[in-house]
Amino acid sequence: MKTDRKINEECAVLGVSLKNNEAVGITYNGLLTLQHRGQEGAGIAVVAQGNIICKKDTGLVSEVFAKESLADFPSSKTAIGHTRYSTTGSSVRENTGPFVTEYLTGRIATAHNGNITNAKDLREMLESCGLRFKATSDSEVVASLLAYRIVKEKDIFRGIEKAVGELEGAFSLCIATADGHLFAVRDPHGFRPLCLGKNNNGIIAASESCAFETCGFDFLRDVKPGETVLIQKGEIVNSAHSAREINKDLGLCIFEYVYFARPDSVIDGLSVYEARCNMGKILAEEHPADADIVCGVPDSGVDAAIGYASASGLPLVNGFVKNRYIGRSFIYPTQDMRSSAVRLKLNPLRAGVEGKRVVLVDDSIVRGTTSEKIVKSLKAAGAKEVHLRISSPPFVYTCSYGTDIDNMENLIANRMSLDGICRKLGADSLGYISIDGLKRACGKCTLPFCTACF
Repeated sequence: MKTDRKINEECAVLGVSLKNNEAVGITYNGLLTLQHRGQEGAGIAVVAQGNIICKKDTGLVSEVFAKESLADFPSSKTAIGHTRYSTTGSSVRENTGPFVTEYLTGRIATAHNGNITNAKDLREMLESCGLRFKATSDSEVVASLLAYRIVKEKDIFRGIEKAVGELEGAFSLCIATADGHLFAVRDPHGFRPLCLGKNNNGIIAASESCAFETCGFDFLRDVKPGETVLIQKGEIVNSAHSAREINKDLGLCIFEYVYFARPDSVIDGLSVYEARCNMGKILAEEHPADADIVCGVPDSGVDAAIGYASASGLPLVNGFVKNRYIGRSFIYPTQDMRSSAVRLKLNPLRAGVEGKRVVLVDDSIVRGTTSEKIVKSLKAAGAKEVHLRISSPPFVYTCSYGTDIDNMENLIANRMSLDGICRKLGADSLGYISIDGLKRACGKCTLPFCTACF
């Protein structure tokens, strides 16, 4: 687990196919917009003159691609990009995407978001066929399997379809070939988001639609669960759907709406901002509080706090000053560094909370250590009472599909009762949204949800 408080999931992917040569700049700008999905590493692979050139490293997008490094790329009509947060494999350059894989008749670059649950078996199969691996992430297994099946099928599209049929777990993929083909692929459950945008110059595929506006594209549609989309020369030219039977109890990870995604994204027909406001409104219905003000824990707790204040009639107050230069605490690799980041990141605004009974809205509690610090800090700033309201249900199970939920013994809701958690955190009351309430808040989504961790 990379944090004492938040959970995360693995990576953002982006791909562009254009009629002009602006692919590098658009990919860079798109990755900057998607930086919230992963801060451990970043990479860009471009197609130029029948070759694939890839640059990647650990660090933020702006750090990996300083001005000189970005200028080193050749002009290109096709490119893919990746920002990484690790759920499998260590945080090193070799595990950062995209992965460029050479095979007998060509080259592909692959960017992957998700977690492959049968990666170990696939790796052993590929090693028995003579393939060698340089990294430890499941994304390299995906890239190698794609290349292997393309060779076996002697056709890129059929090879990708064959490989995708062997993958189990969560995956959204952007794949670029040396001849300029771009593929956008989403797993049959639709665990991870992937959508398409369009302008006069071409097509973009990205984990979230927030990347489109910053890059000058209009939202076109979501990639459907199990769909493989082929894009050439800035146009969608082919699409195929998986015939695999799927578990109807699984679907899009609902935590995309709670925390992962940016509020200006629309995922499978539902605005993330609207979903979070709805969560706050339902929280106010399910867990009202006798209080004076409402405040949210930045950033994703703020939108839910807006909904809570609206439904309860209580005034919304800015309860914290956030140091924007610390970054998300989960990007730090050691516990000492994470603890320092938490202390530096949020400072209570005494003028807003002193003498008040506060409804504090946050998106989740994992271990509870940071929630405890935040509650104590509000009371130290003069808050008379703190009533904690959480816009996701209690986490009681780990996740196999790429969400970095801690070991079950470290999940506070797995080992303590609601009253016990409330006492441990030092809150005057505690209320989690119900699973049904969370589903109601996200009712406009066009897909079923995965809520297995709750």
